[in-house]
Amino acid sequence: MRVTSILGASLLALSLGTASAGDDETDFVSLFDGESLSGWKSTTENPDSFSVKDGVLIVKGGRAHLFYDGPVNDGDFKNFELRAKVRTTPGSNSGIYFHTSYQAEGWPDIGHEAQVNSTNGDPRKTGSLYAIADVYAPGDSEEPFVVRFEGQDIQAWAPSAPSTDGEWFDYTVIVKDNTVELKVDGKTTIKWTEPEDWPDQGRQIDHGTFALQAHDPDSEIHYKDIRVRVLD
Repeated sequence: MRVTSILGASLLALSLGTASAGDDETDFVSLFDGESLSGWKSTTENPDSFSVKDGVLIVKGGRAHLFYDGPVNDGDFKNFELRAKVRTTPGSNSGIYFHTSYQAEGWPDIGHEAQVNSTNGDPRKTGSLYAIADVYAPGDSEEPFVVRFEGQDIQAWAPSAPSTDGEWFDYTVIVKDNTVELKVDGKTTIKWTEPEDWPDQGRQIDHGTFALQAHDPDSEIHYKDIRVRVLD
């Protein structure tokens, strides 16, 4: 479905807005020391999918998740602003989970995922709140990307995927009360408010820790400068 109404236009303006004031690093605390995986705990499946080299956390290998398990806020976050520098490689897929909790294997049952994907075949691209509100590639057609809100039959046009393989970008995840905002290089891609009657248990705004995703053996993603500011 294509939305060309005033409503659709307003959603586009919301989803591709410019950076707001106050982008300084005040009160941010680092979650990654740039030297080790200290403060992080891997799943028992494919723990070798995570390594550190030259200040970069490298995610490459079979399906696995690396959960923050350190001392900052006792590893439990509700309202926060998370920032990280991320770099994709061709065909790679990853994600940043939030409001999640440790599990030894499988895809996390609890929490939301901020998608990381520039050119992987999954149509949900960087800047998506995965399967909730997506920056969506229609496939092999020549249609532009869209911002698609699942279950609401609403979508608005976006000019391209927000991230580019081989280039570092700033990824921001902000949660305040029942609203999630995702930004790529300071520009909002998605701002979604959870409805009061939201039925999706597990995939809901709550509280919890963060996790980085290793999606498959052919994917390599780089992370650095991972830091958080608690907003409670």
